[in-house]
Amino acid sequence: MKEIRVRTKAEAMPKKSDRLQIPPLGEWYQDLLRIDAVINDRSEPSQASALLCAKLQEREARIRERVQYLANKRGIPFDEMWDSILTGTYAKLTPDEYAALKEEGTS
Repeated sequence: MKEIRVRTKAEAMPKKSDRLQIPPLGEWYQDLLRIDAVINDRSEPSQASALLCAKLQEREARIRERVQYLANKRGIPFDEMWDSILTGTYAKLTPDEYAALKEEGTS
């Protein structure tokens, strides 16, 4: 029989160094977050996380379009561009690099 391991709360939480930190929101947004958290029975960090996830879901198609643009500009497949960003190997193209890529494509 396969053993199912349940992670403890400490194991489930990201390490402090892995947590996303955001700058102060400003009084108006901080107040809105506090109120939204209370009426949803969540902590402010938990509600902020839920809001950020919801916004990213809304923008997913647009994000994918932008990654496709960057891939097209480099002449590489979408998946390669996506992986480049996730692995930290993505770098902006200089105008000279872009011109060189265009020259290679027309030669």
